[in-house]
Amino acid sequence: MKRSSNSVRVGIAVAIIVGTIGWLAYSGYSDSSNRSYYVTIAELGGMGDKAYNSNLRVEGFVKPGTIQQNGTHVTFTLDEFESHSAKAATGRSLVVNYNGTEPPPDTFKDNAQALAMGTFGHDGVFHATQLQAKCASKYAPAPGQSQPTAAPAKSRADAQPPSTSSTPASAE
Repeated sequence: MKRSSNSVRVGIAVAIIVGTIGWLAYSGYSDSSNRSYYVTIAELGGMGDKAYNSNLRVEGFVKPGTIQQNGTHVTFTLDEFESHSAKAATGRSLVVNYNGTEPPPDTFKDNAQALAMGTFGHDGVFHATQLQAKCASKYAPAPGQSQPTAAPAKSRADAQPPSTSSTPASAE
C-alpha cells in the first residue's frame, strides 16, 4: 500500500514539472511580439518585402555629425563600417528614426556601435523603438600611434614604508 502512494506522489510531481515546461515552451513560442531578427545593414537591403513585416534588430556605427536629438526622439544614420575604416567608403548606410520612451544612452555618440530594434518602413527609414549603444573604444590608441606603456613597477624595497626605530633620538 505504501508503494502505491509514493508512486502517485512521484507521478503528480512529474506531471506538474512536464506541464510547467510545456506551458513555458508554448508561451515563449506563441509570443511573437518579442521575436525579432538580427540583420546587418547589407542583409536588410536584400530581404525584400519580408523586411517590412518583421521586427528587426540592426547593428551599425553612428555616422559622425548625423545625430539630431529632440528629447527622446533621435534621427541618425548607421553605417555598416566605422568611419575611420578603409571599408567605410564602400559600406551601406541606413537612416534610423528612434522614437522611444527613454532618451538614448549616454554612450550614444558619433562613431559608437549601436543596435536599433524596430521595423523597416516603406519610406526607407528604420523606425526604432529601442536603442542600445556600446561604449566607444576610447581607450584604444588613435590610428598610427603605438600602445601606451605601463609605468615600471616599484620594487618591493621601494614599496615598504620606512621602518621606525624603537630607540629614542638623543637630545643634544
